[in-house]
Amino acid sequence: MKKTPLLLILAILLILPLVVKDVNFQHVMLMTLMFAGLGEAWNIITGFAGQTSFGHAAFFGIGAYTSTVLFYKFNVSPWVGMILGALFAGTVAFLVSYPCFRLKGHYFAVATLAVAEIIKQLFVSWDYVEGATGISIPVVSDSFWAMQFHRSKIPYVLIAYGLFVFVLFVALVIERNKMCYYLKAIRESHEAAEALGINTARYKLLAMVISSMLTALFGTVYAQYILYIDPFMVFGLEVSMKIVLLTVLGGLGNVYGPIIGAAILIPLSEYTRTLLGGTGKGIDLMIYGILIVVVVLFEPRGILGLLRKRSRGRLNYGKSTA
Repeated sequence: MKKTPLLLILAILLILPLVVKDVNFQHVMLMTLMFAGLGEAWNIITGFAGQTSFGHAAFFGIGAYTSTVLFYKFNVSPWVGMILGALFAGTVAFLVSYPCFRLKGHYFAVATLAVAEIIKQLFVSWDYVEGATGISIPVVSDSFWAMQFHRSKIPYVLIAYGLFVFVLFVALVIERNKMCYYLKAIRESHEAAEALGINTARYKLLAMVISSMLTALFGTVYAQYILYIDPFMVFGLEVSMKIVLLTVLGGLGNVYGPIIGAAILIPLSEYTRTLLGGTGKGIDLMIYGILIVVVVLFEPRGILGLLRKRSRGRLNYGKSTA
């Protein structure tokens, strides 16, 4: 992979929210960076390993609730809660995925969806974490320790950017490691991978644990940014579907895919909500659904696949006319 385009994208993502002073634009950039990072994390288990998960909202919610409860009840810094939330999410992913990985294809996908719903209902009924009422995070003065900044959204944007770069780095390391070849072998043919001596259970579990831990990190950022969470907000199916759809639209199995998908879906979602208010509820998903259908019909590998096909077409045309 060429480094120049990726470095250029990272530079643009960093500079834009610093240059454009519009508060709403900074909010959109924050959400775009967060969901691009979530897409990169999901891409590890689905894009690389071919194990479709519809339940990543469970790990996002676990990260949000772990840091929030620790701060709300024990005044523990969200940064500590972020790390503990990632560890907790990784543990849950390991315990849940081990039996689920015995299922294949759409059965596994449905199982992850069911697990996420079960976890959501547990939190809805759990009085210790305020159940369905949710938790309003105590507002304190601007503090890096408390991850609260009321005068500007820029610190939140920079934190989301830092986490996104970290997740992207992890994805790149995996992509260039032999682990990625094993995961892609599993994605192409589970039986063939086992015949080659690959420990499929081990590598699928490892991919899921890494993916879940990275997903949980953003749960903390979201909770501290919104300053309120409830089970329906952070464990909802909408979170999982956004992660899935933006990655599929951008292109599965490549680190550019989630970035492209997030750059389209999140601004579309946020600006239609701003412009149309309550009357525009769901319009962003309708438009996005049409985009998904159109892209998948012409190129199952997403927008990235379309761009590559067009690039190869130009190259072949240049050779034929030379």
